[in-house]
Amino acid sequence: MTIILIAFAILLILGIPIAVSIAVSAVIGLIVLDYPIMIIGQKMITGIDSFLLISIPLFILAGELMNVGKITEKIFDFAQSLVGWIPGGLAHANVVASIIFAGMSGSAIADAGGLGTIEMKAMTDNGYDEEFSGAITAASSTIGPIFPPSIPLIIYGSVASVSVGKLFLGGIIPGLLMGIALMVLVSMYAVKRNYPRTKFHLKQMLKQFAQSLIPLFTPVIILSGFLTGWFTPTEASSIAVLYALLVGKFIYRAITWEAFKKALFNSALTSANVLFIIGTSTLFSYILTNQGISNQIASFILGITDNPYIILLVINIILLLLGMIMEPGAILTLLLPVLLPVIQLLGIDLVHFGIVMVLNLMIGMVTPPFGMCLFTISEVSKLNLESLSKATIPFVIPLVIVLLMITYIPGLVTFLPNLLMS
Repeated sequence: MTIILIAFAILLILGIPIAVSIAVSAVIGLIVLDYPIMIIGQKMITGIDSFLLISIPLFILAGELMNVGKITEKIFDFAQSLVGWIPGGLAHANVVASIIFAGMSGSAIADAGGLGTIEMKAMTDNGYDEEFSGAITAASSTIGPIFPPSIPLIIYGSVASVSVGKLFLGGIIPGLLMGIALMVLVSMYAVKRNYPRTKFHLKQMLKQFAQSLIPLFTPVIILSGFLTGWFTPTEASSIAVLYALLVGKFIYRAITWEAFKKALFNSALTSANVLFIIGTSTLFSYILTNQGISNQIASFILGITDNPYIILLVINIILLLLGMIMEPGAILTLLLPVLLPVIQLLGIDLVHFGIVMVLNLMIGMVTPPFGMCLFTISEVSKLNLESLSKATIPFVIPLVIVLLMITYIPGLVTFLPNLLMS
């Protein structure tokens, strides 16, 4: 087993993509441990052979269609008219728009790469520092996978056999808290740097609201469908795609044939990457479990203490560190089989732990050295990665504060699921 872990570490250090590193080290393990080679295909296919996981490429496609269909622009315009009068108005609009868009795409990368481009251009054109614009855009994009719907929560629900509907409801309050915490920090920056704001015009706000009303119904439709039992998460993702396509094509008349093909291509690439990671991680986890490593790690953690608060702190630290160097999908699929026995033994609610775990991984996406959102923002804005990373670090602090709040006040997560889906 040591050989597998050493091979995995070496591949990561060499800069090999995470999915390939996991696959190669797992295959080396199978050969060394004399497992049948046919297990490779069996376990990888088993890992992604799930009706629930079909929703992942569909939610990714919905996000792409919203970007090419100008829906994101309408959302940002409405957010600006709503909170633009607050000092640092465009930065606040950045956060509010991310919360709204989060209710449609479920992806931090879709937010950072699509809506982020619009947000950063508007901010820099109005006198905001480029690094500040990039930093708040990266930080606010992490709300996407917490506020429903959420691709990482779908993966968590699939692996942990937890109701995705409850997970989605559990993410609402934490997602709003993230937005509030970021806006508090933005206000402090705005006062210190004298960032501009716009006058509040009720008529303008109502006009922007009317123009964005149809897209704003997307999260309402998705959540109401879960609560009433009208459809599953997979069916909800299909509805989101159809809704985005119809609105972008016939309401805003922005989706051309070329734009549609581009959205299909981009979503196919992203989906293939996510599902390949899930498949290879399933294979890797099979070896860990079969060799008893999962139980050994669980015993080690429980050997430290049986205090659930301390164990949650230890797990938070581990996840934050791993989130800096690995992709969320890989961590979820690799570590959940190890952590779930510990969590269940301690009596910790699995919905509560799911939100805690995903928020950990989202913070990792904006933390150097390998935060994926940082790379995305750097690419679309042409900002230097090092300066962007430095500017983003202060925004990690409010996110960590929210993480600690939901870790030690479970009711912030479980209140809505228990109330609406008891």
